Amino acid sequence: MMTPGLFHTLTVADTQPQGLYLSDDSGERVLLPNRFVPEGIETGSTLEVFIYLDSDDRLIATTQRPRVQLNQAASLMVKDVNRTGAFLDWGLPKDLFVPFAEQKQRMEAGQSYVVYVTSDNTGRLIGTTRLNRFIKDEASANWPGAADPYQMGDKVKLLIAQRTDIGYKAIVDNTYWGVLHNSQIHKAIRVGQKTEGFIRQVREDQRLDLSLEPIGHQRADSLSKRILQKLKDSGGTLGLNDYSPAELIEMHFGVSKRAFKMAVGKLYKEREIIIEENGIRLASEEERKKAIKHAGGKPDAKKNKPKGQKANNRKPEKHTARKEQPKDSKDDSSSSAPRKKTVYRNPKNTSGNTLRLKK
Repeated sequence: MMTPGLFHTLTVADTQPQGLYLSDDSGERVLLPNRFVPEGIETGSTLEVFIYLDSDDRLIATTQRPRVQLNQAASLMVKDVNRTGAFLDWGLPKDLFVPFAEQKQRMEAGQSYVVYVTSDNTGRLIGTTRLNRFIKDEASANWPGAADPYQMGDKVKLLIAQRTDIGYKAIVDNTYWGVLHNSQIHKAIRVGQKTEGFIRQVREDQRLDLSLEPIGHQRADSLSKRILQKLKDSGGTLGLNDYSPAELIEMHFGVSKRAFKMAVGKLYKEREIIIEENGIRLASEEERKKAIKHAGGKPDAKKNKPKGQKANNRKPEKHTARKEQPKDSKDDSSSSAPRKKTVYRNPKNTSGNTLRLKK
């Protein structure tokens, strides 16, 4: 069955003066008008098309790609407003209709709004700015025992939807709300922008904290590649190092100073760069070989041990002036004088008599 608002791969079933008729596996047919027919298409060929409803609410196909599909969100500009609602440009001949009942605030022509594409009770595609009806706050499993949809570090698609006091609210993969805190923003972003992001944290209440940079080692790997490319493009030198101002680092790479230091440290350990007083530079081949040789110059006991013999990693015993006596030997003092028997007083006996214990 052909669902309006989605892409479908259909087969060319018939050619008519007004265009091609395409059919799916169930035999349902839809018209692809002549203005959208690619050259060289013949009967029996397959074609990916977008299905929507025309002005007469009939199914129609197009090879144009809209800016948003069914069950997705996007920032669209208003082309016109009349007494029934607003009409938004979504890249197709027929504009996307947003009824007044689906507008959180009255839309104005020429302004852009973040909308979610859904369908009304008649099956007609419409847009809505009442996002909380479709975007979930909690990114939790769909049923008990199932895995949660996200983990820390996962790469996601973001749509920046709203400015707040603590940062920005973003729609994650058209399904969940997430928050980009001000401390995690190191480059210019705007409401309506689509970008890639990462899950920084899944909180105890199953809500998502986001980041525009990779998390942990992923961030260092990605940024180190960018730093290397920047070095190559600038002739092998770069006037940035660990002591550079955070604002300057943010201007060049759009990341925090901490992330930059991690990436520089990684490149230094890999002998790719040399850290100098005024910046960093690419290490020469001779410098890399020398650094590697210096790091591996000390012999490894395990590698240099004779075959079949285990390396002795024990610490040498400390020698003291006192020599250990044999177990059977007796103290010199005991040989010269007899050992006295230990005498205990009986606490219950008030007299001065003593009680000798038998050996």
